Amino acid sequence: MQPPHTNILAFAIYIAFTGTVPYAACAAEPKGFLQTIHKHVTLTSTIPDAGDTNPYAVIVAPVSAGKIQAGDILVDNFNNLSNLQGTGTTIVDYNPATKKTTLFARLPRDLKNCPGGVGLGTAMAMLKTGWVIVGSTPSTDGTTRTKGAGALIVLDSNGEVSDTWAGPNINGPWGNVALIDNGATASLFVSMAGFDVPGPQVRDPGTGYPVVVNKATVLRLDLAIDGAKPPRIVNQTVVADGFGERADKDVFLIGPTGLALGTNGTLYVSDALRNQIVSIPDAATRTTSAGTGTTVTSGGLLRRPLALIALPNGHLLTTNAQNGQIVEVDPATGKQLYAQWIDTDQAQSPPGNGDLFGIALSADGTSLFYVEDDMNTLMEARR
Repeated sequence: MQPPHTNILAFAIYIAFTGTVPYAACAAEPKGFLQTIHKHVTLTSTIPDAGDTNPYAVIVAPVSAGKIQAGDILVDNFNNLSNLQGTGTTIVDYNPATKKTTLFARLPRDLKNCPGGVGLGTAMAMLKTGWVIVGSTPSTDGTTRTKGAGALIVLDSNGEVSDTWAGPNINGPWGNVALIDNGATASLFVSMAGFDVPGPQVRDPGTGYPVVVNKATVLRLDLAIDGAKPPRIVNQTVVADGFGERADKDVFLIGPTGLALGTNGTLYVSDALRNQIVSIPDAATRTTSAGTGTTVTSGGLLRRPLALIALPNGHLLTTNAQNGQIVEVDPATGKQLYAQWIDTDQAQSPPGNGDLFGIALSADGTSLFYVEDDMNTLMEARR
């Protein structure tokens, strides 16, 4: 569909239909990151020999350690061979230099000290010291009806389990991790979206949808890293709480997902159920919760925002859950600058609906890595 240029009504219809603004209409805007992205390349399948599917988390390795080379892309899987959500146990490693994909880790399904077992989700990070931390939001039947509280699992750089973190503040580690890493110390920010969520069969009589529970949190874990020993938690702080969370038969769970740190110490959170991005001030130092934060932007091009990343220009990128677009936002003004289709699969309506999850910025800040759930592939968007 070509953008109209002379008919104002047709122009408005174009914007409403596509969910994006033609470049000509954006010419006066400051140049954003998405405007420089023109190519989308399939890098690899994310399905390991075990047959796990549904890729979720995407991270870029900051260092070389063990099996991992700096710049490798790690991707985990949420589903098992039977395509049941909350049962995936594998992490694959794609090396951009060799273009080879290898298995980094396969965790035991019934991992000790992980309540409910293992189902690897969007929460994953790698520290400068080589440790990999990944979240588990497990199920036994593929729905929240049998959801366990889960845990955060610490792996060494060869993919072996070294520790498991569970407890009352950890329930359904759901969102992509925001990280401050100083080497000997680090702080992880993880959203928790599993508190008291029932199965999808429990419906709100007013809406007909599964009930919304306003108990999701963002948890900051302050870590100490002592030589070759696994990192240990020295402090836990709930920096935000009261976000909506609910079961969903198609995507398992809906709750706050994206987390990204701004240069001024502000944490940005994608609040999926309210279709907005909010800010949490002084996230690294605060000792109390900021509640549900302050709205930065809402509605517009957002279609249930998921993963968030911060760009070198200070802008944010978020993936949409309900279409195949990523959206660029200037958090200083709250303005939604651009939307770009990165998954146009016509099998979904709208195209790409339900296909996008994690996203990561390349080490040099010039390209993006993301996954397409419909094809179980790792993709690169570049200039």
